[in-house]
Amino acid sequence: MRPILLGVCAAFFFASTFVLNRSMELSGGSWLWSASLRYIFMVPFLLGIVIGQKKLRGLLRVMKEHPGLWLLWSFVGFVLFYAPICYAAAYSPGWLTAGTWQITIISGSLLAPIFTQKVQTGSGPVHVRGRIPLKGLGMSMIILAGIILMQADHAGGITSSELLAGLIPVLIASFAYPLGNRKMMQISGDKLNTFQRVLGMTLASLPFWLILSAIAYAKHGMPGKGQIMQSFLVAIFSGVIATVLFFKATDMVRDDMDKMASVEATQSVSVLFALLGEVLFLSSDIPSLLAWTGVLTVMLGMVLHSFSSRKKIVTVNQQLGTKA
Repeated sequence: MRPILLGVCAAFFFASTFVLNRSMELSGGSWLWSASLRYIFMVPFLLGIVIGQKKLRGLLRVMKEHPGLWLLWSFVGFVLFYAPICYAAAYSPGWLTAGTWQITIISGSLLAPIFTQKVQTGSGPVHVRGRIPLKGLGMSMIILAGIILMQADHAGGITSSELLAGLIPVLIASFAYPLGNRKMMQISGDKLNTFQRVLGMTLASLPFWLILSAIAYAKHGMPGKGQIMQSFLVAIFSGVIATVLFFKATDMVRDDMDKMASVEATQSVSVLFALLGEVLFLSSDIPSLLAWTGVLTVMLGMVLHSFSSRKKIVTVNQQLGTKA
C-alpha cells in the first residue's frame, strides 16, 4: 500500500509539469528552454542532498563502472521523456498532454518481457524473464477508460495536426521513462539510494540539456524571467520531489512486475491534478458531467489496484505463517 501512496503523491507534483509547461507556452516561452532549464536547476538541489548524505563519492564510483550505460539510459529515461513532453505542450493543452501521457500505464506493462525478476525456488533464488502482468494491465485499462471519458468532450475541439503533434511525442515519452528508470535500477542494483540514482541520471543527461540550451539560445535568445521562475518551480516540484517519490516507490517493488504496473498506474491521477490546476490557474473550463464520470472511473481503478496488491500481500503472509 505504501508504494501506491508514494506514487499518488508523486503524481500530484508531476501534475505541475503539465500546468506550468502550458503556462510557459501560452506566455511565449520556448519548449527547448522549458525542457533544459528544469534539469539544469535540479542539479544543485540533488547535489546538496547527496553531499549531505555523504554519498557523492559512492555515486561517482558506481557511475565510473559503466559510464556509457549511464549516458545511454539517462538519455532515454530523462531526455527522451521530458523533451517530447515539453514539445507536446506547444501544440496541446496541458490537460490533453496529461491525458495522453497516461498511455504510459500500458507502455510500462508491455516492457515487462525485456527485464528479469528474482524468484525464490526450492534450490534458491533464480532470475526469470518477466511476463506482461495481464491482471495489472486489466486494472490499468479501467483507469485509461476513465481518462478517455474525462477528455472526450474536450477532444472534439482539437485539430488532427494538433492531435498528432501532441500524441506522437508523448507516446515516445511513455515508453522512454519507464524503460530508462528500470534499466538504471538494474545497472545500479542496491548500490545506490533513490537520491543518488536521480542525481546520477541528471548528471549523465546534463550534456544533452546543455546542447538543447545552446539551440534554444541560438533560436530564441535568453529565456524571460517568468519562464525561468516557472522552470525553477517545475524543477523543485516535478524534477526533485515527484521524481524522487516515484523512484522510491518503484525501488520498493522492483522485483514484482504486477506491483510495478500498479505503481506506474498511479501516475494516471496526475491528469486529475492537472485538470484542477488548469481550472484554477489557467481559467480552463470546469469539467463536464462526462469528465466527472471519468474521475470516478479513475478512482475506482485506483481502489482496485490497491485492493489487488494488498490482497496478494496478505495471501503470501498467510502462507508463510502456515509454513512456520
